[in-house]
Amino acid sequence: MTTPILIFVATFALMFYILGATFMEGFVNYRTWRLIGAAEFPAFHRSVGRKVVPFVALPVIFSLLTNVVLLRYRPGGIPTWCLLCTLMLTLFAMGISIAFQIPIQLDLDRKGLSQPRISRLISVEWLRAAAHIANAALFLWMMTVYMKGAR
Repeated sequence: MTTPILIFVATFALMFYILGATFMEGFVNYRTWRLIGAAEFPAFHRSVGRKVVPFVALPVIFSLLTNVVLLRYRPGGIPTWCLLCTLMLTLFAMGISIAFQIPIQLDLDRKGLSQPRISRLISVEWLRAAAHIANAALFLWMMTVYMKGAR
């Protein structure tokens, strides 16, 4: 297996890992925060927040890096436009996190439980989710293209 193929397969796996991790974060965790008492919320939120970095943020950053590498070393048959789209989708998802989610999360750390802030966090989650769904779909299509050409 060549290096471009290994990087492609690793990025493919990362995209689906990220999709699952962000779905758990956005569609499970955020919604259950409403059930936590105000007194318990700060300690819970800090604990969860520390775990998000290695299990969600770092894989997204790593996928961005491997996607950039794929633009230079892409397997045969994989269109450049697909990789550019997935790169833009990853940057878009990161932008949503930086512009909306991280400030809300920091506010929850400083001020504690707030139903309006949690509602705002949930309301912008669909944008990030849409980008990750599109990324996974594009990588699934690219893997199909690659597998058909590898026969």
